[in-house]
Amino acid sequence: MHILVVHNRYSSAQPSGENKVVDQEVELLREGGHRVEVFERRSDDIAARSLLGKAAVPLLVPWNPAVRAELAARLRTERPDVVHVHNVFPLLSPAVLAACADAGVPAVATLHNYTQVCPPGTLQRDGRPCTECVGATPLPAVRHGCYRGSRLATVPLAVSLSVNRRRWWSGVERFFCISAAQRDVLVRAGMPPERLAVKHNFVPEPGVRRAGAGEHLLYLGRLAEAKGVRLLMAAWDEIAASGGVGVPLVVAGAGPLEPEVTAWAAGRDDVRYVGLYDAAQCRQAIARSVAVVAPSTWLEAFGLVVVEAMAAGVPAVAAGHGAFVELVEDGVTGLLHRPGEAASLAARIRRIAAGPARNQEMGQAARRRYEQGFSPAVGLERLVEGYRTAIAVRSGGGDSPPPVGNTNAGSRRGTRASRDGGSR
Repeated sequence: MHILVVHNRYSSAQPSGENKVVDQEVELLREGGHRVEVFERRSDDIAARSLLGKAAVPLLVPWNPAVRAELAARLRTERPDVVHVHNVFPLLSPAVLAACADAGVPAVATLHNYTQVCPPGTLQRDGRPCTECVGATPLPAVRHGCYRGSRLATVPLAVSLSVNRRRWWSGVERFFCISAAQRDVLVRAGMPPERLAVKHNFVPEPGVRRAGAGEHLLYLGRLAEAKGVRLLMAAWDEIAASGGVGVPLVVAGAGPLEPEVTAWAAGRDDVRYVGLYDAAQCRQAIARSVAVVAPSTWLEAFGLVVVEAMAAGVPAVAAGHGAFVELVEDGVTGLLHRPGEAASLAARIRRIAAGPARNQEMGQAARRRYEQGFSPAVGLERLVEGYRTAIAVRSGGGDSPPPVGNTNAGSRRGTRASRDGGSR
């Protein structure tokens, strides 16, 4: 297949699981023999804009006409089989969907969060779950300043959600939900269920697995309230007050709570804050873990670090809501704690660190779960299946994908001719 991937890259100053997923899928498809090209913008480039250019960025969030024209021209020239849309905020905008319609190319989109029903995409406000905008207008998000604590910053996202809702729902042949939990939320919000397919993110083979019992507990991710960082600090203080668990807590990542985490970890023997790890350091740190801790207070749409731990044969301690409930089988591949409760998190950390033999069994079960559901082979199969279904739907073939491996040149030309003759 010929695939064009569309993505607005998040800032490189902070870890982005979404950037990682996009890069890994592009590499996976290319290794599978597919032709993949990328149409992207980078949030890092905003800093180099003029003062006027920076001021204009919020106006581009709901609609960027220049992107529509540029992408449509590229699609007409290159004629990919399918466009795969990821993040469009803030520089691309939903204008990419209009470009696909202009050129008659089918589009699929991965929903990495909840921006289809919640302006900031977190379904959270003030550290607690919130669904006030789900199935309704996004005015509450503006009133509460849900994006970065700012009403002004929230307005472009709320406007985009309002004016582009139907464009998303009609302009995308297939949405990839990254968990069944996410899909359930979106269906309840009114998104067309026939267009929503569950396609978990895959994780590449790490090249290293845990040997032995592990030497630390690990938090690996963005240092933000929604990720449960403050909850973890409170739980760890409770553990430390009762004598600890015999291994330190390693915190790796960057984000708005970095100064707070740095001050909390300073001078302690039981906590090490190590900053932002590169990919190789992440793999090594996971493989040396007793367990990976994922205490998110928001409803995670997936939970990449949990599956990365599975790949390395390491169990997880995760919040018992959102996607974690389907990723972690409680007591088998890891442990689930009551969301938002420091005492419950502390109890699960103590339990997973107290029984080395049982911990090893959980790690082995986690690895088997990875092989069955999150390996590259599984990821490639699900991606290609979704693409073929989108192409079939757009060309009038209903929900049945064309036969896998059909690369007959005449057949491909016929499919394109059918798309070219279609209308929006």
